[in-house]
Amino acid sequence: MRLTDSSVVIRPRTSWEAMDLGVLMAREHRVLLMSSWALVSLPVFVLLSALLWQYPSYAIFLFWWLKPAFERLPLYILSKALFGETPSLRQAVRQWPRLLKGQLLASLTWRRLSLSRSFVLPVSQLEGLEGQARQQRLGVLQQRNAGGARWLTIIGVHLEIGLWFGCMALFYLFIPEQVELDWDWQRLALATGPQGLWLEHLSNAFYALILVFWEPIYVACGFSLYLNRRTVLEAWDLELLFRRLRQRLSSVAPLLLLVVGLTLAQLSPTAMADEPADPKPLSTQAASQSIKALLEKPPFKNPQTVTRYRFGEEKPATDPKVQGGDGKLPGWLQHLLDNLNSNTFKHVAQGLEILLWSLLIGGLAWVVWRYREWLRTFVSRRRRPRPNAAKPAPAQLFGLELGVETLPDDIASTAEQLWPTQPRQALGLLYRGLLSRLLHEFNLPLKSADTEGQVLERVHQLQQPQLLAFSHELTRHWQNLAYGHRLPPGAAQQKLCSDWRALFSGGASQ
Repeated sequence: MRLTDSSVVIRPRTSWEAMDLGVLMAREHRVLLMSSWALVSLPVFVLLSALLWQYPSYAIFLFWWLKPAFERLPLYILSKALFGETPSLRQAVRQWPRLLKGQLLASLTWRRLSLSRSFVLPVSQLEGLEGQARQQRLGVLQQRNAGGARWLTIIGVHLEIGLWFGCMALFYLFIPEQVELDWDWQRLALATGPQGLWLEHLSNAFYALILVFWEPIYVACGFSLYLNRRTVLEAWDLELLFRRLRQRLSSVAPLLLLVVGLTLAQLSPTAMADEPADPKPLSTQAASQSIKALLEKPPFKNPQTVTRYRFGEEKPATDPKVQGGDGKLPGWLQHLLDNLNSNTFKHVAQGLEILLWSLLIGGLAWVVWRYREWLRTFVSRRRRPRPNAAKPAPAQLFGLELGVETLPDDIASTAEQLWPTQPRQALGLLYRGLLSRLLHEFNLPLKSADTEGQVLERVHQLQQPQLLAFSHELTRHWQNLAYGHRLPPGAAQQKLCSDWRALFSGGASQ
């Protein structure tokens, strides 16, 4: 991945700005994204509708449930197009079966209803992480932008439903008048038998077509949130800035030095002293008062006091065209309330009531579970543990065993033997050895919830420059391998082992 080849401007953005970028990315490649989605999803929809013709509700439910399998193809296209390697339609569709191999069962079972699905999908598909490594990676990524990803899913659900109903209403409006006279929309909606089946399958087809338009945008917005989070974590914008600055200065540095030298040679103290002073200094207080006076006037401020409720811009009560001027409800509003009070909407109202009560009970349960430690602290009658009680040293950090008995006697030599065949185990051994030494020999108060950065902050408190430099270097290579799957070069491998021997006297684990 070369950041200089990116087709978008890489810089930190807010969550909503990042989603705007996702919409622009989807619009840039809309033909490829929509065509590929249609080619892989519509045949599946037709097959499910044919197999479950008597059960259209089951058919559309299964099609909706398979959305995570279809979402992998737009993500693949966007990840390639981001660095100028946009695949053709044929190449993209051919890659889809290969994209289904990684963690598909998890995506269609316990992860299916995740509100952050579009945001975390690149971790599994692009980074290839799973298990504990995936959880640790998500713990870092979801510290920010996760709320935006959840709102994206919630808004997407409402948008799908709105477009679905809109398509059905538009279809009804396009029916010729002579045909519409023989139809009753409410009767068709409640119809059973063959007449109701074709209407349900038609409604399902509208939903499948809506996904052709919306799902690529949804995946693109989640992908842009993921890119924005990585930009903040890994400082991609600073890396690109330094690269551009180095390229510019490498070509103009000699000329710039020459111009600065000539300017300093010609500049004299007397010339600087002869510069006339400003005869009319600006008064800060007067300028501040003038600015405040301007801001208090239109168009910057238009104060208006309203002491009653109103609907938009009301007309005067004396206008004869205004209905309800005598205190009665307008005719259209009274008609709407009468319809809502009818038996037709009785079941809908009951369903909404059940839904609201369920949300309230679920919200209370979530609050109790979320703040269970706080409640246990202030409500529980059990004795609190003494603050001076010594806490046992953690047996693991970042999923790594830190016990002295789990390490070899000569860590550096063992790591050198593992580099050619098992580089990940070699680097993990050095990092485990460092954490074990910090925990048992230097008595650092490490915790199982500490991050790599917090470990380095505690090493900095030891006031040992060589140990701090080695810890920084080893941690950087460990993070590159754990999160970016980038192995350290050969020279760095040998240097890490040599520095280990220099710091710990041959690498004997005591």
